[in-house]
Amino acid sequence: MKIVNWIDARFPLTPFIKHELTEYQTPANLNYWWNFGSLAGFILVLQIVTGLFLAMHYKADTSLAFDSVDYIMREVNFGWLIRYLHSTGASAFFVIIYIHMLRGLYYGSYRKPREMLWWSGIALLLLMMGAAFMGYLLPWGQMSFWGAQVITNLFNTIPFIGPDIVLLLRGDFTVGDATLTRFFALHYLIPFLIVGLVVVHLVTLHWVKSTNPSGYTLQRESDKIPFHPYYTVKDMFGLFVFLAIFTAYVFFDPEFWIAPENYVPANPLQTPSHIVPEWYFLPFYAILRAVPHLTMGVVAMVGAILILAALPYLDRSRFAGGGVNRPFYRLMFIFLVLDLCVLTWVGKQPPEGSMVLIGQLATASYFLFFIALPFVSKWEERWLLARCIPEPVKENLDKPVSLGKR
Repeated sequence: MKIVNWIDARFPLTPFIKHELTEYQTPANLNYWWNFGSLAGFILVLQIVTGLFLAMHYKADTSLAFDSVDYIMREVNFGWLIRYLHSTGASAFFVIIYIHMLRGLYYGSYRKPREMLWWSGIALLLLMMGAAFMGYLLPWGQMSFWGAQVITNLFNTIPFIGPDIVLLLRGDFTVGDATLTRFFALHYLIPFLIVGLVVVHLVTLHWVKSTNPSGYTLQRESDKIPFHPYYTVKDMFGLFVFLAIFTAYVFFDPEFWIAPENYVPANPLQTPSHIVPEWYFLPFYAILRAVPHLTMGVVAMVGAILILAALPYLDRSRFAGGGVNRPFYRLMFIFLVLDLCVLTWVGKQPPEGSMVLIGQLATASYFLFFIALPFVSKWEERWLLARCIPEPVKENLDKPVSLGKR
């Protein structure tokens, strides 16, 4: 086409599409667990688009915020749909990202030379958490207000500068109008920072190439296929399945992901009987409550996320493939997933009775996974070498794995 040729003469549009999409070589054995990366991209676009339309009608004012959300739901054409797409999309985003990260954890996608890819993914998770936390305040309901009150108070535990950070976040000595305005501005800004980091994430992925279920780098050309049409079709099928589930929640049970207390306007004089964050924060909230000392609890909560960045160095095994080729690592991974489910359940319950002990045991088990990994991975490597690996393979284990010519 003349238009495309005109653009190509001034910008490498066609070569870029060919190199990064249509002719981009990918492993031929990728399964549906690799679909969640593209699904995350779809949800990110959906959140930005619906957020833009919501921002056109939202009022970042404590006396108007709750009513403006009600106005969007009742008076704006299809406002209810936009709001439910955005609120349900936030939960769907975390479901997809958590599955995406667990897939990387199971298949060892954090291992050399993909450390930067893994770290950029953790940075994306932190930005998402920041955007979700700030967005949770915007409806100005009871749980929004008191959740923000509790979380911002946690920054007081930072030595010397903690109170200043709290004051900077709130813009006042209490959560109020200045806090709402700041959170709205940051909630609007962070998704665009996420887009920029997603670009970095994808560039890193295309440089080091994707992992595959076998765990080993595929060198033969016959083991690779172009991304389009093979994986674009596969991703479209995954998208249709996801949309069937997603729209079922949006149209039939959209309030499943919204706390009932948030339908009550914020009241600084009335504390809810049980303050809980959104479900995607519950495992870390349970870790926070499991430690009796507040400062150490905050350290444990933050450390529960940041310790993921150490995985490339904690896993000392030379065997690739994660849980596919390593039976003991597979058992540890299953134990970790079950432990995260327990922490999510405990985080939802009031911190009393047996819940306290269960939360403490689950928290200890979570960190035990990372503490034990260096020792178990080396022991497992010796066990596999002694029992399962032929002599020719043993001789090649120490040889560097080539990524192939680009």
